[in-house]
Amino acid sequence: MFSYSKLLGAIKEKFENNGNFAAAMNISEHTLSKKLNNKSSFDQHEIRKACELLNIAPNKIKDYFFEIKVQND
Repeated sequence: MFSYSKLLGAIKEKFENNGNFAAAMNISEHTLSKKLNNKSSFDQHEIRKACELLNIAPNKIKDYFFEIKVQND
């Protein structure tokens, strides 16, 4: 499972809420929610588009999309 906390911060900073970001991504808010809750995955096209919308540099993609969620036992 991935942690999207950094991505969520960038979304809030630039788009104010997930609904505005989902609209900019041309996906439903429900679809975005599933991705952010690890119920489905971001594909390469979506990652690229999100990076463009959020001004995420290519060398920072792993920080936003591939950060492993730490499980507390």
